[in-house]
Amino acid sequence: MWHCKSSCFLQKRAVVFRQEGCVSSLVTRAMCAVCYANFSSFSHFVRKPTSNKEKSEGALLKAEERLQAALVPRYHDLFVQIGRLEGGVKHLVDMRADTLDLLSSVKDSAELRSFSSCLREMLSHWFSAGLLHLQRITWESSCDILQKISEYEAVHPMRNWSDLKRRVGPYRRCFIFTHSTMPREPMVVLHTALTNQISDNIQTIVSTPILDEEDVDNINTAIFYSITSTQKGLQGVELGNYLIKRVVRELQAEFPKMTQFSSLSPIPGFRDWLVGEINKVLGSTESSSSEDSGVDGPSSTAPTLLTSAELQKVAEIAGKEDVSPLVTLKKLLQTNQWMGAESMVEVLKDPLMRLCARYLYLEKRRGYAVNPVANFHLRNGAVLWRLNWQADTGPRGISQSCGVMVNYRYFLGDTMRNSQRYMEEQHIEASQQVIDLAQAAGGADSPAGKSNL
Repeated sequence: MWHCKSSCFLQKRAVVFRQEGCVSSLVTRAMCAVCYANFSSFSHFVRKPTSNKEKSEGALLKAEERLQAALVPRYHDLFVQIGRLEGGVKHLVDMRADTLDLLSSVKDSAELRSFSSCLREMLSHWFSAGLLHLQRITWESSCDILQKISEYEAVHPMRNWSDLKRRVGPYRRCFIFTHSTMPREPMVVLHTALTNQISDNIQTIVSTPILDEEDVDNINTAIFYSITSTQKGLQGVELGNYLIKRVVRELQAEFPKMTQFSSLSPIPGFRDWLVGEINKVLGSTESSSSEDSGVDGPSSTAPTLLTSAELQKVAEIAGKEDVSPLVTLKKLLQTNQWMGAESMVEVLKDPLMRLCARYLYLEKRRGYAVNPVANFHLRNGAVLWRLNWQADTGPRGISQSCGVMVNYRYFLGDTMRNSQRYMEEQHIEASQQVIDLAQAAGGADSPAGKSNL
């Protein structure tokens, strides 16, 4: 039951906006302002002294129920009613996407954050794993679904229909999650390559000529090379994790000899992070020089980015020995010019691999991997298994991660334990290759030890 005329008005207006197929930021803000939680009732419960008669278990349970009811915002009931309408769930997904856009553009956003969280919790229940339908996409699938698969691909964009045909053809599997309320709308898309070894570059996957048929005896490995969540409004709702687990079961049933499961993942943000680290070192150098501290170069407590010999080679090959090698390196990375010289590629291989391992294994946010793709797979229980040099030499791969890609390997018997240790202890299970590279990158926080693999 609605307790105010404003709430009734907003309910009617929300239905109108759903029917018109649009989402208004003004309506979203109005809902936040009018239909927030009843804080006056909450304050009353908190301040009200408890009498002896009210201390019985039954009385306390009733008081708890009243307190919980006071904390439920009135737009919660509005969401429920909209969700019961045809197309209502899709409208709520779009509404949350609109809310997330608003959150990125406003400063005082406590009410919007609460609004978004309430929507996310409700959508999490509606889009739980048991309510999602797993569907394999083939070249015979409907044209509208194939078109969406092509349009939604964000990791390795498709250039034409031939690319799409290759990615749903032999030695490839494309799976999607759909929902009964949005039956022709992929929620998550997972592209998988079927191979006989763990792939170390994306070119062999996305550029391999289309084959006529599969040799089942030559397939023992699944490479998850692209996973895309298509609905911004479902951000924060666990879908990709469930999709990978379901696909693993499907592939094991289809290919009994399949024993290896791994991703081949991009490393978005690595180059930007590295440029930021170079700026820190340059700033530290300038500060030390201005204070005449006698320290030549960056602070001795800062991790070393490149050795003196490596920096000298960078300057020599670039032909700019009169300029700071770090300044030269920064420009080369930002413009991708280093990829045009084979000698520069060779010089930068070791330092970039070291620094990439440091970025993935050591750099944290609130105790967890700062890289979002790493955090996703580690939460799922995967192992940070192998870094691959020159694994994505396309413009996007060079700009995002200097061409480096990473395999997150899923050892099925260990995923639950790995996930639990990561979530509870912030422990990253990694291979010896990654650990050695991260330790070689330096820094006081480099953990010593051997891999358990």
